Amino acid sequence: MKSQGSPIITDMKVIPVAGHDSALLTLSGCHAPYFTRNIVILEDETGNTGIGEIHGGDDITRMIESYRPFVVGQEIADYRGCITAIRKGGLNIKGDSGEGLQGLNLANLKFVVQAEAAVECAMMDLLGKFVNKPIAALLGDGGIQRTEVPFLGYLFYIADMEKLNLDYLRETHFKDDWDRVRRIETLTAEGIVAQAKAAEDRYGFKSFKLKGGVLRGEEEMEAIQALHEAFPDSRINLDPNGAWSLEEAIKLCKGKGDILAYIEDPCGPEAGFSSREIMAEFKIATGLPVATNMIATNWRQFHHAAALRAVDIVLADPHFWTLNGSIRMAHVLNDWGLTWGSHSNNHFDITLAAFTQVAAAAPGNISPIDTHYIWQDGQELCDDSLQIKDGMIKLPDKPGLGVEINMDKVMKANELYRSLPYHDRDDSTSMQYLIKEWKYNSKKPCMVR
Repeated sequence: MKSQGSPIITDMKVIPVAGHDSALLTLSGCHAPYFTRNIVILEDETGNTGIGEIHGGDDITRMIESYRPFVVGQEIADYRGCITAIRKGGLNIKGDSGEGLQGLNLANLKFVVQAEAAVECAMMDLLGKFVNKPIAALLGDGGIQRTEVPFLGYLFYIADMEKLNLDYLRETHFKDDWDRVRRIETLTAEGIVAQAKAAEDRYGFKSFKLKGGVLRGEEEMEAIQALHEAFPDSRINLDPNGAWSLEEAIKLCKGKGDILAYIEDPCGPEAGFSSREIMAEFKIATGLPVATNMIATNWRQFHHAAALRAVDIVLADPHFWTLNGSIRMAHVLNDWGLTWGSHSNNHFDITLAAFTQVAAAAPGNISPIDTHYIWQDGQELCDDSLQIKDGMIKLPDKPGLGVEINMDKVMKANELYRSLPYHDRDDSTSMQYLIKEWKYNSKKPCMVR
């Protein structure tokens, strides 16, 4: 007779939620006034609650809902078996082209996101509480590698929301200058530097990343130069999301190793060659370290990227790789002399805690990880959200994920979600107000038409 070794999951809730966003500009267009996420809440027979967060959108919600029969009734310690069952029997959305994010087509995002990561996180939250260990101690071969995790200041060009006939959040009470600058038009190098200084004042960042693919490449490199002059001791990088041609990327970046710590996805597919082949040529021509969250978002892609020596830093977002998959990647990268980091999308504080736990378990000299959370700061779903101080987050001295859900806040965010006419991300709609009949083009920065 089998004896029970850990508590049984008795309930699973999937709650779609929404939050407010700024008019942030990327190659894909302009962020809408709202972003959406899915929250998974598991309860076990002891009364403990485990939580997870993943991307929003109706298809992802339906996928997670389909996982319920594979989750309820399972032991929390059998989370690996549960994830395997989900992958074999859970709903798969049709229409995957296999292209992934090479061209940053947001329609493909739902095929890159591993929705089961939200269940994995919630089960590991429960398991951590059961054995009185943080999730980081349960991940990978070595458990906790660091008790402080470095984050970077994620900077964006911002559209003037007064030109957009949309319901963006218009704050009137500012705790500090960051609250002010994250909502105002920012389209110049001077504005980006002011944004960085406000973020440094609040969060103490030592590293910065500018989201490119917005203005002409020359203008974005001028902003990088201005950031370097304002923060000479900081690590600074730029992410054009593959908008530049190989020729343009080489012209803009060659000899810029003094101001760029690395460049993220500088160029994409062209002339019949894949992004992996083109970026390998870029590396040879410039000698600059290259990071990606576009050309290596699964193991098959990574195999080809590594074989071509196309990347140095893999931003292994746990929502693309799952928590354990991201740590598996971290071990491979460390063994091969490469570097682990993490990409992010707009998210709440549950993801912030999950990414902190994963990064705390990643071996080697990791890259400071991305977070959009500074743009959502103040919209917490937990009572004890983690705080970025001196550019770092301390690993919580608590079991599991280290944060506890506030259901009143969750249901308020669900109410906002249910009020929206759409739930899937579409950055093209907002852009129509800035540039008439704007259409996405993976090889043209969004403001260059």
